[in-house]
Amino acid sequence: MPKYDDTNRGALFKNTRKESDKGPDYRGSLNVDGEDYWIAAWLKESKEGKKYMSLAVTLKDADRDEKQHESRKEPKEDIPF
Repeated sequence: MPKYDDTNRGALFKNTRKESDKGPDYRGSLNVDGEDYWIAAWLKESKEGKKYMSLAVTLKDADRDEKQHESRKEPKEDIPF
C-alpha cells in the first residue's frame, strides 16, 4: 500500500485544552508545499452577525528556530574580565 501524501493538506480539531478565552477554539496542523505548520482557529461573529473562523498559521519549527537565533545574539553589554 502506498504511503499517504499529506502535502497541501491539513486538519483542525476542537481544542479540548483551551486555557483562556483568548485561546484558539480549534487547533491542528497543515502542510503547504512540503513545509509543516501549526494552524489555530477562533470562532468569531462579524458586526453583521455572520459567523466565521479567524485563522493563524505558524511554522512548526518557529519556536526552535527563535531559540537558536536568541542564543546566537551578541551580549548587549561588554563584561570586563
